[in-house]
Amino acid sequence: MDYSQYFSASPYGWTQAEKEQTYISCLNELTAYHHEHCAPYGKALDAWGYAAATATELSQIPMIPITLFKQLDLTSIPQQNIFKIITSSGTSGQAVSHIYLDAATAQNQQLALYAIWKDFFGPRRLPMLIIDSPAVFHDRAQFNARGAAILGFSLFAKRKYYALTDDMELNISALDTVAALAAKGPVIIFGFTFMIWKYFCQALAQQGTSFDFSTALVLHGGGWKKLQNQAVSPAAFNTRLQEQFHISHVHNYYGMAEQTGCIYMECEYGHLHASIFSDILIRDPADFSCCPIGTSGIIQVMSPIAASYPGHSILTEDMGTLLGTDDCPCGRKGRYFRIDGRIPKAEIRGCSDTHE
Repeated sequence: MDYSQYFSASPYGWTQAEKEQTYISCLNELTAYHHEHCAPYGKALDAWGYAAATATELSQIPMIPITLFKQLDLTSIPQQNIFKIITSSGTSGQAVSHIYLDAATAQNQQLALYAIWKDFFGPRRLPMLIIDSPAVFHDRAQFNARGAAILGFSLFAKRKYYALTDDMELNISALDTVAALAAKGPVIIFGFTFMIWKYFCQALAQQGTSFDFSTALVLHGGGWKKLQNQAVSPAAFNTRLQEQFHISHVHNYYGMAEQTGCIYMECEYGHLHASIFSDILIRDPADFSCCPIGTSGIIQVMSPIAASYPGHSILTEDMGTLLGTDDCPCGRKGRYFRIDGRIPKAEIRGCSDTHE
């Protein structure tokens, strides 16, 4: 499949109508390909009465529940072509998804991530403070949940500094170094939401130590469940970073192992955006019809670059609300939305939520 039209365009430059013109044929082609090359997926589509390449709207593209990736090996490539296996996050005892990538799919996902990153943070490589410990790479179970994301984003860093030691204690020397760099220009602070709150905000407050990171750009993700249990809202999270570190540029992102690279970034107006590498629909839990703008439902995610596995149309376990299309004040085209939480009885997932 030719993806040149995606990588030669601005990641938020297409209107929704322009985007759907390319998506319909591409997703129909992927559905037919995975139907033929992934036996479990093919059987599922046959059971649902699949007819090849008949979708004329995004809402007609067949979708599979995200839980199938925990229960089945869903791959559309020969064993010898598997370049990388991405494992989803999950708390102890939970089943995890295994996502099988060939070299081309892995490269396209990395290119998509870089295009999205560059739109928000620019092409310049900046020093990056990672609110985590290098020990995350010593434990393979933790590596799957957090290490893969750290490696992915740190590819865009000029130099990496870890805010925590192997014992999950503050690395004051690293913090001093990055604070000195921040006094001269912008730096990136990356971490998972709960870990930034606990090991950065709270830990430094308990020590009575403060830093001026007013030039920092913060990127965080990985789930809000633990902070919600502590009555910490996104607004309170951002306010704490502003008051404690003078940080005003904070971006959350929504993403999942089943759609690696195609993250949904939060703009300066607090809206999550679908890039040209992915899209969303909001489904009514009662009948799976598409919800209108302003109505909460189950999030369906789609991506044309899920070529090595049938991840091009997935029904997630997350609730969300479509906020608008093509008219966000930030100027980015396409759909924008918010996350409303997990569907009832869904497992807690998310890189930050898995850490203890």
